[in-house]
Formats: sequence, structure tokens, C-alpha cells
Amino acid sequence: MDLQDKHVVVLGGSSGIGLSTARAAAAQGARVTIASSRRARVEAALAELPAGSAGVTVDLADEAAVAAFFAGLGSLDHLVYTAGETLKLGPLAETDLDAARGFFTLRYFGALAAAKHAAPRIAAGGSIVFTSGIAGARPLAGWSVAASICSAMEALTRALAVELAPIRVNIVSPGVVRTALWHAMGEAEREALYSATAAALPVGHVGAADEIAPAYLYAMRQTYGTGQTIVVDGGATLV
Repeated sequence: MDLQDKHVVVLGGSSGIGLSTARAAAAQGARVTIASSRRARVEAALAELPAGSAGVTVDLADEAAVAAFFAGLGSLDHLVYTAGETLKLGPLAETDLDAARGFFTLRYFGALAAAKHAAPRIAAGGSIVFTSGIAGARPLAGWSVAASICSAMEALTRALAVELAPIRVNIVSPGVVRTALWHAMGEAEREALYSATAAALPVGHVGAADEIAPAYLYAMRQTYGTGQTIVVDGGATLV
């Protein structure tokens, strides 16, 4: 399927993988709308996107705000959900359960609300593409919350692929990628993670957001796959 003149909506599209996906879709002729919770980031992202792109500030953890956003948006062809705040990883004994619930609010329930309110407006042949991560399949110590969210998102994808058919619903599962989502770590700890990951990966390097974006475009453009997890992890699940 050609993306020329298709309306692609990227929630979480002001930075990282979301912004890279918005740029890649626009480069293929799509009309792009991005949404994020911080106006300054939305404006900065729009400066990197072609003329005609739109940006909206939306609290994606607030269902009423999400509903209002889609009500004012009109029709769309593809919804991409990459929104997520920086996860604080750590051992179970030190896990703040209120903070963990907050992560689910944006990453899981935000995605659920987006699908709920976008689905009636998605044109024939359209799709939804969610985001998880390899933490669900290959968690490290201290990744219990992240692993739980990733697994929940992949289960949601399969369920909605059945319920929302013929809308195609798929999910991209990135490995470790150099984005701001790791910035809760100290710089030394973060770079140590990147170095150790790169040394272990078959591809020999940690991913960049621009390397993940093509997976989202594939999920939008192909017309025969639904309910699938597209893993782009540098081979991390193999080693």
C-alpha cells in the first residue's frame, strides 16, 4: 500500500522512534499529524517535518482529551502509538507501585484509549501500530514493570486485531535503542548498558530510532498481516 496522501497520526511523535516514524512516513508522501503532551516538543518536531504536517498537544493519559483529539481530527488512515515516559528500572524491592501504575496509564491505557477513539475514524485499508519492546520476551533483572507492559501490549494487539477487523493491528518490538527513554539512568550507567548491549548483539551496535521507523512503515503498508509482533532488536532475542 502506498502512503502517498494517506493521513498518518503518530501519538508520541515529538521525539525518538515516533518522530523518526513521522519523518519516514512524510518522506513517502503521507500527511502527518503528531501529538504529544509537551507543546515545546511538538513545535520542535514540526520544525523537522515537511510543511503541511500538523502537531497537537494532548494528554494521552486522559481519555477525555484523547476522545476530543480524535473527534476534532476527522478521518485517518494509520494510527501509530509510540508514547511513553522514561521508565525507571530497578529491583522489585525498590519498585514504587504508584509509579508503576502511572507507567501503565500512559503506555497501556493510553494506547487502549487511542484505539477506542480512533478506530471508528480509520479509513478502509487502514491500520493501528502499537509499540512494545523485547523486555517482554527477554527481561533483565529489574525490568519487571517494563516486561509486564510489553507483554500486555502484545496481548492487546492480538485481541484488537480480531475485534477491530478489518482494521489491521500490529505492534513493533524494538530492542535497546538510543532514545531519551533511557535518560532516567545516569550517563555512565546508560553508556555502560549501550556498550554491553552492542558487544552482545549479532549486529554489533545499539539501535537508532531511524533504524526502527521502517518497521512501522512496513506495518502500515503491508495488507496481509495483523495481530503480529514485528521484532527489530539487533538479534537480542537470539543471544
